[in-house]
Amino acid sequence: MVVIRLSRGGSKKRPFYNLVAADSRNRRDGRFIERLGFYNPMAPAGTESLRIAMDRLTYWTGTGAQLSDTVARLVKQASK
Repeated sequence: MVVIRLSRGGSKKRPFYNLVAADSRNRRDGRFIERLGFYNPMAPAGTESLRIAMDRLTYWTGTGAQLSDTVARLVKQASK
């Protein structure tokens, strides 16, 4: 099953996440199919902290991909 989830990057205590479409059997930071955006919770004020390619997200959800709980919350936040 394809799942859309966060893949962690960044250094210790400075997280940076990529939104990726990946096979659910792969590791969290392992191989993925496509990168759909990013989320930077530590972004300074005035810079972009969340970017999602909504057209690709709707494509993947249309083909049966499931959103993780955190990604569903971020998509809801981005659609405002």
